[in-house]
Amino acid sequence: MKRRHFINRALWFSLGVGLSSCGQPELASPDGDGKASSGDGESLKVWWQEGFYPEESDAIREIAAQWEKGSGKKVDLTLIAQKDMIGQIENALSAKTLPDVCYTGVGDLAVFPRMAWNGQLVDVSDVLKPLEKFYDPEALRGVRYKNNVTGDRSYFAVPIMQSGIHIHYWKKLLVDSGQSDSAIPKDWRGFWKFWENAQAPLQQTAGSDIYSIGMPMSKSLDTYNNFEQFLEAYNVEILSEDGDLQLDQPAVRKGLGAALQDYARFYQGGFVPPDAIDWDNTGNNVSLLSRKSLMTVNHTLSAPGSQRKDEEVYFNQLSTVPWPSKPDGQPMRHTIELKQVVVFSQSPQQDAAKDFLAYLAQPDNLQAYTQGAKARYLPVMPQLLEDKFWKDQKDAHVQVALQQLQNSRPSFQVFNPAYGEVAAQNIWGGIMRGIAMEELSIEDATERAVQEISAIFAAWE
Repeated sequence: MKRRHFINRALWFSLGVGLSSCGQPELASPDGDGKASSGDGESLKVWWQEGFYPEESDAIREIAAQWEKGSGKKVDLTLIAQKDMIGQIENALSAKTLPDVCYTGVGDLAVFPRMAWNGQLVDVSDVLKPLEKFYDPEALRGVRYKNNVTGDRSYFAVPIMQSGIHIHYWKKLLVDSGQSDSAIPKDWRGFWKFWENAQAPLQQTAGSDIYSIGMPMSKSLDTYNNFEQFLEAYNVEILSEDGDLQLDQPAVRKGLGAALQDYARFYQGGFVPPDAIDWDNTGNNVSLLSRKSLMTVNHTLSAPGSQRKDEEVYFNQLSTVPWPSKPDGQPMRHTIELKQVVVFSQSPQQDAAKDFLAYLAQPDNLQAYTQGAKARYLPVMPQLLEDKFWKDQKDAHVQVALQQLQNSRPSFQVFNPAYGEVAAQNIWGGIMRGIAMEELSIEDATERAVQEISAIFAAWE
């Protein structure tokens, strides 16, 4: 898998849930009635994941309003909580009542690659091709899915933002443990040992209920994403770039076992809060921000982003640190989540839907949306990084996150949509919780992972 070089390229111009039956969720809509509107048959029906911050939701409302003015067409925009989105899509798919346009933050992991494979998404090449010169090529690569109905690989989604896996910590708590930023090792073993060693002195000064590493061990999306980064650390390529499963290779199995052991040992060694086995997708953020964890690993910049209004906390108390080198000494390569918007093939208004996406993907609009998200996610167009919002060298959170984009790879779902079912079923979260509950040894966990993933892929053949 080739490396990507993002920031230095000169261009003119930025889960824990599965696809199982769910009850009809209550939705948050723009008019505040809490129900999803069915639309009037003429309005463009848009389902959008509710923003993590109010400004994020405000940004998509404004973009929709501006498109309405230009197009003369009404947008029926419904905001839906992330936890409800997959169930809502599945219910609508069965009832053939899908919207025209949809964005969900878990779409790239568990939904859209599979729907593209099944012919349930519209090819949006005519939206993206005029904009190709503005996009980072790797962002475009991440939405080239295969349609098994036609046998074609093409653009089936419009990328709007992206993120890596980040490490955050409290500066003062680190000082209270007798350490400093400058002492953080850059090698894998030294790095994690550093945080482990901080716990005992920290508990003496800050109390016995604080732990050094906020690593989720539950069936949350964070567990899945964090462990994917550990797989990369151990060079575990479960899939080839051709999408072939490689779990039968001894080196892959060995690396998988090593990654499982390394991730689980933090909990087994008592360095992770005991309730991490039950965390939802906010658990690690809550643990960090309530100062029950010295550091945490998270797949967006949401933890520091939530503190932006308090400049003292954001700039001086919380910090983001680069990942260490891999255990074999190689530079870390970062797994990337690519947030994307799709048009469903059931849409009776595909032309209008694609026109809306073409407007949304204009650089100024993507800039407004990513900034409305308070840099939880990063731009997919290099030109957008020229804005002072992204160039503030004082902002260590954003600068470290941007550095990660220079050496990264797409998620395995891009190579084979069957891997999306690994995310949908949250194989890694289930296995980690099994290890934490002492139901699985590392050997049994490795074998279970091989069997469960192999079964998923066999069902796709």
